[in-house]
Formats: sequence, structure tokens, C-alpha cells
Amino acid sequence: MSRSQEFFHGARDILPLVFGAIPFAIIFGTLAIGAGLSSWQALGMSALVFAGSAQFIAVTLLSGGVGALVVLLTTFVVNLRHALYSASMQPFVRHLPARWRVPLAFCLTDEAYAVIQHRYARDDASPFKHWYFLGAALAMYVNWQLFTLAGIAFGQAVPDVAAWGLDFAMIATFIGIAVPMMRTRPQVASALVAAGVSLLTWSLPYKLGLIAAAFAGIVVGVWLERRTVHSPAEVA
Repeated sequence: MSRSQEFFHGARDILPLVFGAIPFAIIFGTLAIGAGLSSWQALGMSALVFAGSAQFIAVTLLSGGVGALVVLLTTFVVNLRHALYSASMQPFVRHLPARWRVPLAFCLTDEAYAVIQHRYARDDASPFKHWYFLGAALAMYVNWQLFTLAGIAFGQAVPDVAAWGLDFAMIATFIGIAVPMMRTRPQVASALVAAGVSLLTWSLPYKLGLIAAAFAGIVVGVWLERRTVHSPAEVA
């Protein structure tokens, strides 16, 4: 395929996840204003951070009067998963110049990764798969900015939008991303342990339950992967 075909296919394939992110972006915009951020600060966070879960956590902590160091450390831990995404993508993009790798790394979200890794897994000789990457990532980036802006405007006009339960759309999106990728028993066990720990620790302050759940899931997954490295068992 040509560059333009790869680009538009990437943008097309991520559309279902783009729609799932719309309510999430709207709610972020409303919560950011409610937490005391200006419109420009809220837009700047979406433009420069571009990490939905980290942005939500940051706004929640800021509205609770938490110090900057705690906000930075918490969002850093939450975003560590992106290091794993980057490591798995590195063999496919290492030949690209820095002018490609840097923007692609910035735009690598959960949704983009879910779509892109399927494209790179296809055994074909297309030299323009990075254009597919760009199309998918850019579609999500533009969507996030537009609906953050919509949330800012909507949140100022309609109070307590967050209570409408629109955030369930993003939960459903993450389930749709994660479940098809769980192919081995260690992966399934990791998800189940993380879910169990998150339920047990949900009341901890500063979103520490999220960090504990992620850490527990990683530990269990790595331990089981090492035990089964010579004979990986696939889930039926």
C-alpha cells in the first residue's frame, strides 16, 4: 500500500476506539474546569500530556489539594505501561529517523497501540507501516483535543456532567482493548489478580489502589511467564 493508503487505513481502523474516547475527553474537560484549571490549562494538559488516565488522576489529586510531587510520581507510575508498549514497538520503528520516532512515541496511547500492533503483526513487505501508525495516532490525538474543548464548553454550561456516568464508555473501550490481547494463562492471571487487588484497595487515598493493582498484576504475570517460558500454554 502507498503512504496515503496506510495513513487512512490507520485512521479508519482506530475509529471505534476514537468514539469510545469521546465521553472520556468530555468528562476530562468538565472536571478540569471544576478543579480550578483555566480553559487554556485544561487544553494544554490534553495537548502536551495526552494521556487520559494520567490526566484524570492529576486533576483529581489537584482538586484534593495534593502537592505537585505526589501528582508527578503517581502519574509517572500510571504511565509506566507505555514503556512496555514502546519496548514492543521498538523492533518495528528503530530504522526510522528521530523526526519520525519522537512524534510517534508521543502519540502512542493504549488505543493506538491496540490497533497498531495488529498491523505490524501482519507478515507483509509494506515499507510504510509507520504511516499507518501516524494515521491511527493522529486521529486519536485530534479527537482528544476537540472533545476536551467540548467538555470545557459543555461543563461550564451544564453542571455535574461527571455524574452522568459517561465514563463507562471508556471502561468498555479498555475492556475491548485488553480482552482480545489476553491469549496466555499468565496474561489472564495477571488481569484477574490486578482486578482483585483493585477491588480490595479501591478506598486507598491518592489512587494508591491503582498502583497496587498494577504492581500485583505485573509481578504475577512475570512470575508465571518465567515458569512457563519453555512451554507456554495458550488459553483455549
